[in-house]
Amino acid sequence: MKHESILVIGGSGFIGSHIVAGLSAGRRHVIVPTRRLVRARHLWVLPTVSVVEANVFDPQSLDRLLAQVDAVINLVGVLHSRPGTPWGPAFERAHVELPRRLAVACQRLAVTRCLHMGALGADIHGPSMYQRSKAAGEQIMLDAAGLNVTSFRPSVVFGPEDNFLNMFARLQSLLPVLMLGGLQAKFQPVYVGDVAQAFINALEDHDTFGKVYELTGPHVYTLRQLLHLAGTYSAHPRPVIGLPDSLARLQAFFLEHVPGGPLMSRDNLDSMKSDNLASGKFPVPAGWRPTPLEAIAPQYLSGR
Repeated sequence: MKHESILVIGGSGFIGSHIVAGLSAGRRHVIVPTRRLVRARHLWVLPTVSVVEANVFDPQSLDRLLAQVDAVINLVGVLHSRPGTPWGPAFERAHVELPRRLAVACQRLAVTRCLHMGALGADIHGPSMYQRSKAAGEQIMLDAAGLNVTSFRPSVVFGPEDNFLNMFARLQSLLPVLMLGGLQAKFQPVYVGDVAQAFINALEDHDTFGKVYELTGPHVYTLRQLLHLAGTYSAHPRPVIGLPDSLARLQAFFLEHVPGGPLMSRDNLDSMKSDNLASGKFPVPAGWRPTPLEAIAPQYLSGR
């Protein structure tokens, strides 16, 4: 069965926009809910895409959306939250409460095909609230009776609109020197186009039902190396000074409260206590050939 109408929750975001564009190119009808239509204006021009104003945390709104589709992709995730046990309120709402409501609604409305965005390193016993809450939400989806769920766990995702390498490049264009903690943390960045294609390929693949896949790039970098690459590719290389943990946490505390939203949080530092690398405990998609960072990042960081 080919799924012809797909609800993409979080479809107006960085990764979601690429998934929605790919689904539209395949002539599938895609519904993208958003709290504010203007946030998804870049999707308005895509054929077969309907952008609707809706609150997916409202049960009635979620039911109305699911009644129009035969598959759902949940990409909702947040990086920051106030502290809490075992995780903060923003993590509870986005990573745990929404998957729980989504699973129940899908069961009630017989929308059995679900793709879910997890996170590399998600662990119910992990050092950060982010990791623990992502693991909990993923398990809720996988345990839901009657649903055919596939979950993907990407490493940090790079691409022209990312808020990862672009942020590092922007900081180096503004500051004479960078001082950060966690510089030895390791990452395996993955290209957004590869992540989007993995979701699209899995939609009708019955072999992926009930499975979790890790999505990582071909190379491992320390945070220090990624900062260097971002500065070099954007033509603003700056010296990078590592901070001890105590100063790094103090810095993160202040960065949590900057206008416009946190640039980094203490929970981010906690996440970096575990290297963001493929664990080998989960498979990669069939035919997975990830794009090297060096093949993509120089173009968009340099403005070409």
